[in-house]
Amino acid sequence: MIHRRLLLSTLPALLLAACGGGGSGNGGKGDGATLTVAATAVPHAEILAQVKPVLAKEGVDLDVRVFNDYVQPNLQVDQGQIDVNFFETKPYLDQFNRERGTKLVPIAGVHVEPLGAYSRRWKTLAQLPQGASVAIPNEPSNGGRALQLLQKAGLIRLRNPADPLATIRDVASNPKALQFRELEAATLPRVLGEVDLAMINTNYALDAKLNPVRDALAIEDKDSPYVNYLVGRPGSADDPRVRKLVAALRSPATKAFIETTYKGAVLPAF
Repeated sequence: MIHRRLLLSTLPALLLAACGGGGSGNGGKGDGATLTVAATAVPHAEILAQVKPVLAKEGVDLDVRVFNDYVQPNLQVDQGQIDVNFFETKPYLDQFNRERGTKLVPIAGVHVEPLGAYSRRWKTLAQLPQGASVAIPNEPSNGGRALQLLQKAGLIRLRNPADPLATIRDVASNPKALQFRELEAATLPRVLGEVDLAMINTNYALDAKLNPVRDALAIEDKDSPYVNYLVGRPGSADDPRVRKLVAALRSPATKAFIETTYKGAVLPAF
């Protein structure tokens, strides 16, 4: 198993994760020194915990709110309850903005979490039987990633091979007659024992004590376009507190922390 320090005990907001809520943050309406950040637990909140002391020395109190879903972090930033969030890729953000009518913007790319294919029943993809059950994320961005990875592994063919938002309706060839189950991304590790294969985002894989480097039967390349971004409202990038956070997240120290802690399961994108 990956050797990684669990830093979440340093985050007072961890207790909020159970219900996916972030409390009643005051966004940019506080005292000017506190910066609220919504994040999923692993690795985002761990990385933020690493830079929290750096921000404190620069006069910024980093208040991390831990969430266990991909919707509320965006909604609360859009509503001004939280300043910025750190959990998502640009394709997911673009899709969210289109569907919800929000105007959130990417501020800075930090790392890549390669999506992987996991199984408790089989040791290789070649062992998958006819009619194997495959669980994939139920939203277009990550669902499309899962299908792209299955296509690269030779298990399916998509009508538009390069479509990042492909859905199961876009599967043109399925020689093994794979049976797809579309589920919320956070639940995928919990159904590993119920399906032949589950396509799991690395943050949830790590949280479930899976090692993407060792345990994944297939995994996205290191040049994956799915960089995880710090995201905010228009104009957030000009906030001095946010600029300090970006500098800390993209520093040599943070790069070394990511490389040392996650050992290839999470990759710096700077």
